[in-house]
Amino acid sequence: MRVLVLGAGFGGLELSSRLSEELGDAAEVVLVDRAEGFVFGFSKLDVMFGRTTADHVLHPYRDLVKPGVRFVPAAITAIDPAAKRVETDAGTFEADVLVVALGADLHPEATPGLVEAGHEFYSVPGAFAARRVLEEFPGGRVVVGVTSTPFKCPPAPSETALLVHDLLVERGLREQSEVALVMPLGAPIPPSPAASEAVLAAFAERGIEWHPETLVRALDPERRVAVLADGGEMPFDLFLGVPTHRVPRVVAESGLCVDGWVPVDPLTLETAHPDVYAVGDVTSVGTPKAGVFAEGQAAVVAERIVERHRAAGDAAATYDGTGVCYLELGRDEVARVEVTFRTGERPAGRFEAASTALGTDKAEFGSSRVRRWFGREWAAH
Repeated sequence: MRVLVLGAGFGGLELSSRLSEELGDAAEVVLVDRAEGFVFGFSKLDVMFGRTTADHVLHPYRDLVKPGVRFVPAAITAIDPAAKRVETDAGTFEADVLVVALGADLHPEATPGLVEAGHEFYSVPGAFAARRVLEEFPGGRVVVGVTSTPFKCPPAPSETALLVHDLLVERGLREQSEVALVMPLGAPIPPSPAASEAVLAAFAERGIEWHPETLVRALDPERRVAVLADGGEMPFDLFLGVPTHRVPRVVAESGLCVDGWVPVDPLTLETAHPDVYAVGDVTSVGTPKAGVFAEGQAAVVAERIVERHRAAGDAAATYDGTGVCYLELGRDEVARVEVTFRTGERPAGRFEAASTALGTDKAEFGSSRVRRWFGREWAAH
């Protein structure tokens, strides 16, 4: 059996690892990604705020050596879900099972003025480039703004505002600066009222402006103002933006999408095509676009593929919608949120207040994944 996995993020790496552990060389897993390596979302902030270096947080795919798994460095040019055939610049691949885990592409150019006057920090290159911008920033008004929905990792803009505050304090620039956050959400972390209360309390304590339920529609490079969806304007000296997210073009052209994203069965992650699955940010499954949810979905798909291979009868594994998020609240303190999303139900969550001990847990979260996926030891900083 050949399993073709498109995308080597949280979903693709977890799926490939589980299939290797369960089936070894009994199955042929082909993992395709055009990137040089994998970077955790939280590592982008670590580099951005000077905690570590870009080289340290990049996990090269060349280090991925697992029984039954072959990594193919290639750009995907076409997907035929009916035939389970994929065209790449490294050749054509056909599969018995196809899994689309290509995430969401980022489009800063979709927001007028963002490329010219602001800095997006959601892509790996954007976050790494923002490090120098922050190092050289002389102080002034900093606006962290979301330009479109949906967007990955909903807590990240709040974390960024808090870490900007810490950096300005450390550099002796906070008293001459302002920090503001503009988000389309009514609360920083809507599924967890307790987490939102903790974030808003941290904002109040640090004097960070909170502007909920609005989007940044454009930047005016000449006047240095952000134009808001409600018609208002907000001046800035430094704008850190969350750019527009879209399904990758090759997925949009495959016919898999409805209303911009790939619909799947929320329990099985199956698409409308037999033996074609989709996991993670590329889907409209109903969970936040965050790596930990892609990982959980990939685990379910892996179990179903293993059961299919072993002819164990009807596959029983289903997705429970649960994910854990570590939340940076600044001052080296980390909180933890566990949330479960189920179709037709209100999200249920559990919040653990910020502590330095949870910072250790967060570091182990990253280290354990690198150990499983790449077979080596790694410390986040």
